[in-house]
Amino acid sequence: MIKKVIVGILIIGIFGCNSKQKKNNSNKTYPDVNIVGAMKNVMWKGELSGSINLDTISNKKGLYGLGPESYLTGELLINNGQSYVSKVTSDSTMTVEKTFNASAPFLVYANVTEWNEIKLASNIKSIKDIEKLVDEKTTEFKRPFAFKLTGEISKAIIHIQNLPKGTKVSSPKEAHQGQTNFKLKDEEVTIIGFFSTEHKGVFTHHDSNIHLHLITKDESKMGHLDELEIKNMRLYLPKE
Repeated sequence: MIKKVIVGILIIGIFGCNSKQKKNNSNKTYPDVNIVGAMKNVMWKGELSGSINLDTISNKKGLYGLGPESYLTGELLINNGQSYVSKVTSDSTMTVEKTFNASAPFLVYANVTEWNEIKLASNIKSIKDIEKLVDEKTTEFKRPFAFKLTGEISKAIIHIQNLPKGTKVSSPKEAHQGQTNFKLKDEEVTIIGFFSTEHKGVFTHHDSNIHLHLITKDESKMGHLDELEIKNMRLYLPKE
């Protein structure tokens, strides 16, 4: 009988410790990043309207964020407190406007004011290379988090959502109607990204741990980054 009581106390203690540890880990996971809406709800449930107005974000110091524009009529990027909205004007042209007068069906954003700089090795060339490197460099980080890259790219493909007005969406295929791709070559750019291993379908796609938007140095081109060939870039990770 005494043995059973002791075993019971040990089991309760073990589960209690695990529960407490999980709770503490959960509290440490998301303090620096805000997530509104979810990509999967846009793609599968057709929730296209605005879940957040960008001008309601009060703290714009060191603000970074990304997502699509409401009703999938453009792309949004917030880079160091400045918001950009890109829209398709033809198969080969776009407009990029500086404005917080926009809304998003889903958005991830964070405030970062201090960065650690890492010069990329010559073998880091692609989006997959970046994803692997960021993961390796941040095993002790709170996740998710924002990061950025600056420098020169040899090639890139970005896209802008351009869903026809009134389109109903119930699948990713329907959501991407009107999506327009743009090829870039030999440009100086800034890339803003968010990393997470736990938010597939929320703010990253089902096959990736990162979501990236690119803007050129002259701010004339901006969109969701699909393909990349790096020439010479630096990676910036938030200081812990």
